Amino acid sequence: MKSKDQLLALLGDLPEQYTLDSELLWQEERDGYHLETLLLDLNGMEKVPAYVAVPSSGEGPFPLVVFNHSHGGDYTNGKREFLRSSPYLQQPSFAEVLTGMGYAACCIDMWCFNERGGRTESETVKEMLWNGQVLWGMMLHDNRRLLDYMCSRPDIDASRIGTIGMSMGGLMAWWLAALDERITVTVDICGQVDAHTLIDRRGLDHHGFYSYVPGLLKHYSTLDIQEWIAPRPRISLVGRNDRLCPIDGVKHLASGLQQVYEQAGHSEHWVPFIGSGGHMETAEMRAVWMTFLQKYL
Repeated sequence: MKSKDQLLALLGDLPEQYTLDSELLWQEERDGYHLETLLLDLNGMEKVPAYVAVPSSGEGPFPLVVFNHSHGGDYTNGKREFLRSSPYLQQPSFAEVLTGMGYAACCIDMWCFNERGGRTESETVKEMLWNGQVLWGMMLHDNRRLLDYMCSRPDIDASRIGTIGMSMGGLMAWWLAALDERITVTVDICGQVDAHTLIDRRGLDHHGFYSYVPGLLKHYSTLDIQEWIAPRPRISLVGRNDRLCPIDGVKHLASGLQQVYEQAGHSEHWVPFIGSGGHMETAEMRAVWMTFLQKYL
């Protein structure tokens, strides 16, 4: 298994670590959960809007699920997806479902989205590259610092943390789990993309600029990175007609990871799921990942 050191270097110049700062803007009671709207200082460059949802019933500390919002070309959406879902996601919302399962859950606006908008993704990528930064590295940094903040809260059980997301959010889920061992359970929906297969199938333009890391494939394959999640439980769900996740690449990763998990003595912790449909969360997927999350978190 390869070292992470080179990958961390490829993610660009990341902000220095410093004391986290949080500001509670408002809070409200919703159906089954208490919602906080916050501003978090995660990177020293711009404040990060965040939602934290905690079950209205039960006593903490609660296990936590980090929800990573999707892209979908809708830069006005961002963390709103956590509260209301998107057209390609099931209802009810992830905030309602996760808190109903007894978990606290959180979500931030990623770079360029919703309250962090105002400049395009392509403009941000170009500026960051000139400054020695990588957008995907900065996105990952913010989510890891979000973990730092959430783990500091007395209402959160820092030993039980899951992450979930769809599309860009699915990519973030498995990358975050690969780089941060505090993630104990991973659920990625329509985010299982093998880089070499995507190139072979000429599918690069199906994805935005945000996740491209300069020099990545000189040192790592997609499988190399995903191996770091083992033996922690992970379920990866895709639709067989999803052109953003070429199915032969999905099967290649499933086979390789099965060997990795078997060698680690936990073959049952790796669940590749190929369902019907395209780039969407189906009702079947939701039922499957909920069962998996309940089992392992």
